[in-house]
Amino acid sequence: MTSTPDPTNTDLSGSDGLKDPYEVHGLDLTPSPKARELRASLVEFMNDHVFPAEHDYHAYRAAAGPDDHTLPPVVEDLKAEARRRGLWNLFLPAESGISQLDYAGLAEITGWSLELAPEAINGQAPDTGNMELLHLFGTPEQQQRWLEPLLAGEIRSAFAMTEKAVASSDATNIETSIVRDGDEYVINGRKWWTSGAADPRCAVMIVMGKTDVDAARHRQQSMVLVPTDTPGVTIVRDLPVFGRHDQHGHCEVLFEDVRVPVANILSEEGSGFALAQARLGPGRIHHCMRALGAAERALQLMVSRSQERIAFGKPLAEQGMVHEAIAESRIAIDQARLLCQHTSRVIDEQGNKAAATLVSMAKVSVPRVALQGIDRAIQVHGGAGISDDVPLAAMYGWHRAMRIFDGPDEVHLRGIARHELGAGSVLRP
Repeated sequence: MTSTPDPTNTDLSGSDGLKDPYEVHGLDLTPSPKARELRASLVEFMNDHVFPAEHDYHAYRAAAGPDDHTLPPVVEDLKAEARRRGLWNLFLPAESGISQLDYAGLAEITGWSLELAPEAINGQAPDTGNMELLHLFGTPEQQQRWLEPLLAGEIRSAFAMTEKAVASSDATNIETSIVRDGDEYVINGRKWWTSGAADPRCAVMIVMGKTDVDAARHRQQSMVLVPTDTPGVTIVRDLPVFGRHDQHGHCEVLFEDVRVPVANILSEEGSGFALAQARLGPGRIHHCMRALGAAERALQLMVSRSQERIAFGKPLAEQGMVHEAIAESRIAIDQARLLCQHTSRVIDEQGNKAAATLVSMAKVSVPRVALQGIDRAIQVHGGAGISDDVPLAAMYGWHRAMRIFDGPDEVHLRGIARHELGAGSVLRP
């Protein structure tokens, strides 16, 4: 297994001896023997346990209603089985012993059942990103109180950065204030799209705000751990995504004179922007990995439908337009997978910062591929495709949202273009 460099390294100047942030020796994308064993076990787990549990999960949620965020009991059963199989905390190399490249293939499999499988193996957002932050930057006390129960799957967490009143794609715009008052920080602000905050198990939020408005632009922000039961924390509402309420909630949260100990700071004052970048890099590529799984499921559903459905006297699979839809999806998925794998390999060999442009490329490309593939599958399913009889409509809504969260396409395209404009070339026309 390739050792993982310091993910907080932000030096791209070449002073660390790197010749090219895209150069990967041999570009060997072969998973490790351990990853191949985990994949076989995960595929079996999905087929024998996760897919059969989907009906019970959705039936429980339908009966409970959108305002009930209690975890359907079947998920705890899945978690127990996953732990028994060793399919637990695979996202974190320090826990799993596998690389990001290894994890890419496993995360993709969980994307086939996005509502169940990631949590079943304790690989769900936003907890994975929060656990990575606590693992890298948390004090021993913070890790004992929050990281250990998160790694055990006993609690959930939330990440509160995005704000309704400002363009939060530029994190320097955030307005939430974090003011020191003796041995406490006082937090005031309004966040939204705070994923996971509606879950009754959500015990802590990582809140990003400004501790020094007079500091340099990227040193004004800090991150603070806020227990959800702290006085002054109010869950205003759970926001639906395309009319659907997530089981864990995407919440608007109000912080009014919220007081927490100074010891709840993550890392140090002024490090919030850098921590956000350290957190979002792996989070973005993990979302892309899972999106590939959704694209594969959509393709499988489209193939099955085309073979079973008769129109104009013959199966849809014999129609030329359907041939084209199937082929285009296969080509696009395989291209996107290689980009994700390449990005993961660079992360393994050179760290998150060196892979930043590749992560942006994947974050733009993969949701597009998933959306296009899901849309083709919906079209082949006809009226069934936009119903809840198949998962395509729900899949489409989530992956359309993915083009906005963790940085909208436009922000990533801007970064990719800037890299190209400054990259130069060894060739001259």
